[in-house]
Amino acid sequence: MPQRLRAQAQQPGQRPKPRPAGAGLRAWVELLRLPALFTVPGDALAGAAAAGVRPNPRTLLAIGSSLCLYEAGMALNDWADRAEDAVDRPHRPLPSGRVKPAAALAAAGGLTLAGLALASRAGRRPLAVAGALAATVWSYDLVLKRTPAGPVAMAAARGLDLLLGGVASGGDTRKAVPSALTLATHTLAVTTVSRHETQGGSPWAPLTALATTTALTWSLTRDTRRGDTRTGADVSRADVSRADLSRADLTGDDRRSTTGTSATGTGAIGTGGRSPEHAPPGPLSLRHPPPRPRGVTLNIASLSGALTTLYAVTSARPLLHAALNPSPPLTQRAVGGGIRAMIPLQAALAARSGAPVTALLTAALAPAARRFSRKVSVT
Repeated sequence: MPQRLRAQAQQPGQRPKPRPAGAGLRAWVELLRLPALFTVPGDALAGAAAAGVRPNPRTLLAIGSSLCLYEAGMALNDWADRAEDAVDRPHRPLPSGRVKPAAALAAAGGLTLAGLALASRAGRRPLAVAGALAATVWSYDLVLKRTPAGPVAMAAARGLDLLLGGVASGGDTRKAVPSALTLATHTLAVTTVSRHETQGGSPWAPLTALATTTALTWSLTRDTRRGDTRTGADVSRADVSRADLSRADLTGDDRRSTTGTSATGTGAIGTGGRSPEHAPPGPLSLRHPPPRPRGVTLNIASLSGALTTLYAVTSARPLLHAALNPSPPLTQRAVGGGIRAMIPLQAALAARSGAPVTALLTAALAPAARRFSRKVSVT
């Protein structure tokens, strides 16, 4: 009897090891890079803040659309790179056989359709932006990724994602363009570094990205100082309006109509539809606005400065290490740091736009992204 058959006869109960429970789910988590999802909602939130509106139900539709399109790009990326990953990263879900290529391609198609459907619920303009975003994602993964236009395409995708939030939320899209360009510039630098993450050997890419991070940090800090007066004035007007409404409630005139300030700077609230010059005297007449609340202005500036510093530290530290030693592990770490740095960057953009609550909500996603990225790689 051959030795192999004799060994089988001695161990008749031996069977192939079953797959661990949850192995299939773990493979899809790796394929879709789920920890990177925490970097997506901030695009729409920063876009809404930059466009001058508060988050609303249509902003949630934009976030849902962005999440679907982002995950479609992740699945399509691994499907397009399956031959290369078989050599450089055989542990990835597709080359290791844990996920079938056809399933990954089907997931990419289904998630794309879901993202477009959610955008269509927000209106035609959001659907148009989402369509451009989807086309950019598919073009990048299938055609442009290995060309010089690859990083530019990825940067355009991230900028369009921020604009999607502004358009869907109903704000002024033109105001969101500077924030979209800032996020796109950061994405361009990170994507350029990612082209060397499997083989390393290039210190110039992380050095260029480090210079980009420095330039963006300086730009955000400068813009925050310039926007202090504007932001404070806006907060002041909001506080004046709330104070006037409170006075109306105290005097029992809440059923009267309201008139705005005239061209000469005078105005009255609660005049019963009469013109300002015929308004009755009383505590509701407002001829001179109260002083601007400097504390609120300083708080917004401080918040924006703190978030900008967090962005700089999150992005710059691993980039510096990769520049000093451009090995694949350190380069991959620099790419992961650049991806996670998008969250404080989005929050800083929201704070710069005068939306501190939106900025704090966005920044709250950073700890979760960092925690889960230790278990599943975002690259």
